[in-house]
Amino acid sequence: MKTLLKIIFVLTISIQIQAQERLITGKVTAADDNSPIPGVTIVIKGTSTGVTTNFDGLYQIKANNTDVLVFSFVGYKTEEKLVGKLNTISVALEADVSRLEEVVVVGYGTQRRRHVTGAVTHVSASQIKKNKQEAYHKKLANQMQHHSVSNPLQGKIAGVAITNGTGNSGSNTHIVIRGTSTISKNSEPLVVVDGKIKPYNVVESINPKQINDITVLKDSNATAIYGNRANNGVIIISTKNNDDTSKEPLYIVDGVPIKKEHNYIIKNLPESDIEYKTSYGKTEAKDKFGKIAKDGCVVITTHQGNFRLNNQESYAVIEENAFERTSLAPLSTFSIDVDKASYSNIRRMINNGIAIEPDAVKIEEMINYFDYNYPQPTDEHPFSINTEVAKTPWNNTTKIVKIGLQGKTYDNEELPASNLTFLIDVSGSMSSQNKLPLLKSAFKLLVNQLRDQDRVSIVVYAGAAGVVLEPTSGKHKEKIISALDNLNSGGSTAGGAGILLAYKLAEENFKKKRNNRVILATDGDFNVGTSSDKAMETLIEEKRKSGVFLSVLGFGYGNYKDSKLEILADKGNGNHAYIDNMQEAQKVFGKEFGGTLFTIAKDVKIQIEFNPNKVQAYRLIGYENRMLEDEDFIDDTKDAGELGSGHTVTALYEVIPVGVDSHYLKDVSDLKYAKTEVTKAYSDELFTVKFRYKKPDADKSIEMVHVQKDVVSEASKDLEFASAVALFGMQLRHSKYHNNSKIEDVIALAKSGRDNDKDGYKSEFMRLVSSYQNL
Repeated sequence: MKTLLKIIFVLTISIQIQAQERLITGKVTAADDNSPIPGVTIVIKGTSTGVTTNFDGLYQIKANNTDVLVFSFVGYKTEEKLVGKLNTISVALEADVSRLEEVVVVGYGTQRRRHVTGAVTHVSASQIKKNKQEAYHKKLANQMQHHSVSNPLQGKIAGVAITNGTGNSGSNTHIVIRGTSTISKNSEPLVVVDGKIKPYNVVESINPKQINDITVLKDSNATAIYGNRANNGVIIISTKNNDDTSKEPLYIVDGVPIKKEHNYIIKNLPESDIEYKTSYGKTEAKDKFGKIAKDGCVVITTHQGNFRLNNQESYAVIEENAFERTSLAPLSTFSIDVDKASYSNIRRMINNGIAIEPDAVKIEEMINYFDYNYPQPTDEHPFSINTEVAKTPWNNTTKIVKIGLQGKTYDNEELPASNLTFLIDVSGSMSSQNKLPLLKSAFKLLVNQLRDQDRVSIVVYAGAAGVVLEPTSGKHKEKIISALDNLNSGGSTAGGAGILLAYKLAEENFKKKRNNRVILATDGDFNVGTSSDKAMETLIEEKRKSGVFLSVLGFGYGNYKDSKLEILADKGNGNHAYIDNMQEAQKVFGKEFGGTLFTIAKDVKIQIEFNPNKVQAYRLIGYENRMLEDEDFIDDTKDAGELGSGHTVTALYEVIPVGVDSHYLKDVSDLKYAKTEVTKAYSDELFTVKFRYKKPDADKSIEMVHVQKDVVSEASKDLEFASAVALFGMQLRHSKYHNNSKIEDVIALAKSGRDNDKDGYKSEFMRLVSSYQNL
């Protein structure tokens, strides 16, 4: 009887507890502008139960009265709310500037044709402001710098910590610069005050109110300017007492003007780094470069040709495709591109109010970020072909051509077993919240989708590389996640050594008919051993012969090396994504799991031949870094892009019909020897497009041919939206081909073409464009 009473008592308590659990709903917004924040994580404190907000910032979660909800999102302060008797809990998150990496570095890139860009962050007594400098010269006009000023140093710049040695008043100040050893009595940073090297302890004697500007240099960026004495970093301080720069000449280094308060950095450039140096007197300088150079000008060209006083993000130079006359260049040949990194990177820049470097804008990656309503393939080929012709939305005298591919979609259960090697950067540059911590959360999404037959290994690299998890079945998710949780950042970045070790491990565990793949996650800031873009290209071209594919995931900003990661993905038979938040991680590892990890066709090339009876000239929008020589199309040794399960690829051409007078076309002389007559046959055809691809484990290509008739139709929803994205990309790149269109044109076109948007990505694009409009 007593036992029965106990059971009844326990059941009663359980029922009461369950009765207290109920559905809590709410909305998460940004405190500064009340805009909804998608992707915010809401977790019941002390448990693993959690949800994320949707694109409208809304969420719902089951919780009890005594539960505490924890709201967190990268770049915002974490909030905790007790459920209590509330059924609706809405939160306004405040921006957390200290969690964003703002350390400024100075130095050189690794290739002549590379730009590094972004806003230079200073620590100043004044409030934040942004402005464009005047144009110094016609040749320099497109390289104007955007400068911003940040908050005071103490507690505000991630990567720099100022603490009291003992915590007691009067004890010595200790400064830690991320990426270097802790600064102490025996490992002090170099201190430069008003252009002069000072003893380290002078920092403690400077009145903060007298500080105009502080710049922090670290790693090779410090030693490149100040030599070995800067091994522990450099703290450069400019005070209000320093008026010496007011009458100094303007310095222009590698085409970029330098703010006068940073002249002391240029003066310390080693002579061995300078190729040419020309000085202009006041009158000549003012006439040549404008009143900004009224005190004279010194123009310097370095041997490497790309010195930048910036945050060292690196992007490959893009020379925009121009119109080609069909009579002179009948063929257009390029590799497909399924990378989507550019769009999420641009989204991050706009959301953070950062000036957008034109070379960061890859229009094809923006277009291919979105899904389109292409049908699944119905024949033996792994993708369907879809073409369309309509009037160009931004130019009534031209036509727009769409070529779309739809890769066959497989359910996860149909996909072959995977041998995955996670290659994770744990160097000091990965310590900020939007790098290693975000990376761990992203990879857990992937781990939770693994099947028992899948295998995972983990290789990490910092100053050296090492294996932290031998091949482990997807059945043991807790073990894999535990290995991820134990990762910490610190040290330099031996990326080349990490790649070698990861491929070695992947090759040792290589299984035919399986998905053998290395997944590299990094900011791309390699600085030890093999590290240049060219060296990485050579290394990865050799390793792809092993049959191991490569996926590259970029994280963070400030020192993000897009150019390097793009090369690794392109040459490693893989794809490249940029993950700026958990929303993007969910897209890459959740919604697009199959496409991210499983290749269904490799070395996919496209060659289009326009009918010269119909098309006077054509221009491929985007794909500048994917162009191939015409003869490469049938050369099976030439590398090209990979297509994953469910991937869509879209390419847009703008064509000028025969008989249209266009200012984009210049007259050319008649040819004397070559015949330019065109055949009158195929008079009803606009173009013929050919495709070549290989099966994932094959070396011989398969060719497909598709003919498009000269029929102009009303633009589909897909074409309207893709055109809106392309137009926005052209505006961001300051293209001469967007025909003086406005942001309002982009929004109207996107609104008209918004369709099949169950995940809200197209709606997010419209909000992003509106945000850019208001910057």
